[in-house]
Amino acid sequence: MNRKIILELGAVEARQFFLKHESYCNIDLPRYFSFSKLLKRVSDRYQGKKLLSDFSKSRNAIGVLGGVNYLLYANKDGKLSWRPLQIINPLVYVALVHEITEEQNWGKLQARFKKFSRNEKIKCLSIPVQSENKQSDKAQQISNWWEQVEQQSILLSLEYNCVFDTDVADCYGSIYTHSIAWAVEGKKVAKSSEGKKNKKLLGNIIDASIQDAQYKQTNGIPQGSVLMDFVAEIVLGYVDRILGVILKREKIIDYKILRYRDDYRVFVNNSSEGERILKLLSEIMMPFGLKLNASKTRGSQDIIGQSIKKDKLAWLAIPQNNRISLQKQLLLIRQHGINYANSGSLNVALNKFDKRIERIRERKGKIRNIEQLISIATDIAYNNPKVIPVCCAIISKLLSELDSSKDMSLLVYKKLSRMPNSGFAQIWLQRMLKNDLERFRFSEKMCELRASQAGLWNCNWVKHEGMLNILESTPIFLQDEFDNLDNVISNKEIDLFGY
Repeated sequence: MNRKIILELGAVEARQFFLKHESYCNIDLPRYFSFSKLLKRVSDRYQGKKLLSDFSKSRNAIGVLGGVNYLLYANKDGKLSWRPLQIINPLVYVALVHEITEEQNWGKLQARFKKFSRNEKIKCLSIPVQSENKQSDKAQQISNWWEQVEQQSILLSLEYNCVFDTDVADCYGSIYTHSIAWAVEGKKVAKSSEGKKNKKLLGNIIDASIQDAQYKQTNGIPQGSVLMDFVAEIVLGYVDRILGVILKREKIIDYKILRYRDDYRVFVNNSSEGERILKLLSEIMMPFGLKLNASKTRGSQDIIGQSIKKDKLAWLAIPQNNRISLQKQLLLIRQHGINYANSGSLNVALNKFDKRIERIRERKGKIRNIEQLISIATDIAYNNPKVIPVCCAIISKLLSELDSSKDMSLLVYKKLSRMPNSGFAQIWLQRMLKNDLERFRFSEKMCELRASQAGLWNCNWVKHEGMLNILESTPIFLQDEFDNLDNVISNKEIDLFGY
């Protein structure tokens, strides 16, 4: 196997996994952003300490401050929909990782997940994985999704006649944080008077840590790290466990459920039972602050067609070679992006297009209609902001083919900067325009790290001078790495599967 799920790791290995840059921040940032050194220094200083008693000015200091975590906005559709991503305060993150991966606590979580998975008819396929080869953990996570979810779905078409697809609306932003303690300790224990008062219970520690860094809010967990993906799995795993118990009580036995994070596929032979399962799931989720997304809930008797979604099939139909012009290929990609708006499939198609451009440039071939191609790629990025990294890579290559790129680069900058909440886009614009940055201004705070060591996090609650020095002085913008990068974004910088 090329990967290992983290529940198979020992406590020490699990700690090392969570303290990697890639686990701490799974946002697609340029490679010159790195939290590795900061995490190591905080972890080394943190050994044997307690967050509140040893580093905080007072027990409640952190919970009354805003900006403890850093909020990075990623626009979702180029309009008024966006996803708030959070880069968790390193001290809070490291403290939580150390707590979770204490030998006894890690064993407790492994035992809980084992209990969650007792019902073999409900499969969770999204536990974070550690790569066992040269590929990144994220690349292996995607491969795991394809092999486990998509391939199993095809096989289940032999056994079942109908599939229902659904997902949880705004899952991370809606999770009731107290439900984390229910999942870790069991609801009866967590809700008892003794359980509520016991600050040493692991579930209460996780709940309190997340609340403290979010102004004591009890709704929502930060999105943007593998650690929080794991916390979400704890909650959803507990939901799976409750669902399995209720389905057994209701004598519903002819079904199979595949869950990947907050996406559910319910396979049944009787469609009324499928509807009944979704109704029960919806009722179970309510106390957790969760609800199913009605607009994305659908059933079908075409299991293969429903499982391998139309947008994925559409990309297979797009020629990915030299049989059609670059402009026609990019227009086809844009059109399918409009029709299906699936960022994963769109990213794959654009990545192949980027590699085609790269090959043409390597053999010094001629690229026609460069300005039109730049315009189309910019339009795709504007309307599908999740694919901004690969679009910026394409645009950077095309700009380099122009005799003078100043006018076109300014037009691209202006268009992508017009997106509301465009922080993520500005980070990649800075990378794309690195050879001419004096002409541009960026409002995103992470872009300012190039010129100074401005802090991302509110650390006014930290009393320990040594820890404050680490948090304030350890660079996360690697200037030498930035300076050594070519003006053109190579495919290796944005392709997860390139190694």
